[in-house]
Amino acid sequence: MKKILVATAVAAAFGVSGVQAAEDITVDVAVIGAGGAGLSAAVEAANLGAKVVVVEKMGMPGGNTIRAAGGLNAAGTALQQAKGTKDSVEIAYFDTMKGGHWKNDPELVRTLVSGAAGSVEWLLALGGDLRDVGLMAGASQPRTHRPTGGALVGPEVVKTLYNAAKARQIDMRMNTQATKILMKDGKVTGIQVTNKKDGTYTIHAKAVVDAAGGFGANNDLVSKYVPRLKGFATTNHPGATGDGLVLAEKAGAQLIDMTEIQTHPTVVPKVGEMITEAVRGNGAILINKDGKRFFNELNTRDAVSAAILKQKDGVAYLFFDSDMQKSLKATNKYIKQSYCVSGATIEEVAGKMGVPAAELQASIDAWKKGKAAGKDAFGRADMPRNLDQAPFYAIMVTPAVHHTMGGIKIDSKTQVYNTKGQVVPGLFAAGEITGGVHGGNRLGGNAQADIVTFGRIAGQQSYIYAMQAAAADKAKK
Repeated sequence: MKKILVATAVAAAFGVSGVQAAEDITVDVAVIGAGGAGLSAAVEAANLGAKVVVVEKMGMPGGNTIRAAGGLNAAGTALQQAKGTKDSVEIAYFDTMKGGHWKNDPELVRTLVSGAAGSVEWLLALGGDLRDVGLMAGASQPRTHRPTGGALVGPEVVKTLYNAAKARQIDMRMNTQATKILMKDGKVTGIQVTNKKDGTYTIHAKAVVDAAGGFGANNDLVSKYVPRLKGFATTNHPGATGDGLVLAEKAGAQLIDMTEIQTHPTVVPKVGEMITEAVRGNGAILINKDGKRFFNELNTRDAVSAAILKQKDGVAYLFFDSDMQKSLKATNKYIKQSYCVSGATIEEVAGKMGVPAAELQASIDAWKKGKAAGKDAFGRADMPRNLDQAPFYAIMVTPAVHHTMGGIKIDSKTQVYNTKGQVVPGLFAAGEITGGVHGGNRLGGNAQADIVTFGRIAGQQSYIYAMQAAAADKAKK
């Protein structure tokens, strides 16, 4: 999404002013970050009766969630069943572990795949639209839930959660940065925050949920852990700089999997706009500058990224026809942009792409032949379209830093662990700031499942801890 347009639209839609008077306050649960994980935690804790405050350093809610395009992976939903999809938690578990190169924490993956269907139902109950189900790379079954017609999922999730938070009168403080997690006798006692206008103050809390997101927009930190990514562009919003990781680390948290950083294979060069994986899932293919197809488009993101980087100039074209375009609402925006070329014939679009028309035609013919035979030359299992319906479209793409899979070590209750392997009492974490869920590679659609599922758990567990802590304090008096 275009950053300025998204920021303006979201701020206008949410009516965010973002400045509160600086004064110490006391709550049950303090949440750092107003992205999908933070808002999910806040709404769930409030549902249980907690007094909650959310602090967000940016001027609007959403974080990286607002930029999410693909969908939310969930196995065994009623929506899947209605389509006759034969999926299960076990299949989703295998796909996720395989996609992560078996580096994932099995307990966290079990929690993810077993809880994701409930997360879809929860969002639907809150008024969200996730009624379209599609296929994304790395998944063996269509389980990616997204808005009707295949529209972008992120804005829908953020809108749903933000409206739910407002309806519950949750205190959400924009332009307010957490600068310290406060501790006493080894237990969390709240957070110190700074508001750019009014200075520093303290939020006293029995429990803290750190959902401040990843560090994909901090190339210094990215290249510290993975030097080959130095200078890479990113799909992340400007606030994804790893501040929450630093706070947690200073509070004693253990960090894991920090070298596991994912690139998204289809990002528009120099523009930075990510083209959703659903474009490939719905039938688009990758074409290099020689007009040739060169890889299985539905392989995992790391593998597709590596394949593109091996092509001439490290770029490729996403090629699709009008049949594919009409199947996915997300493409409506793409085809209006200057980076998308089109043509009424293969020859015309090839000319605009700068590739040999004969080679492009041969690639399409080979694709159709493989589809008819039920066997793709590059091993792609799903070939939903012939790609022969004019007009034709092409978008140049290249990999960019997309998701940081490493972060804070947590367990299935989202409790944070310190460097000694002990739980940090009162500290919870959820979302991209955590490590272990995705292993060595995240499947498209699993980030939304992650943030909502673990965000909800963090809300539940922080509430339970806060109530127990309050009861213990009362008993001492």
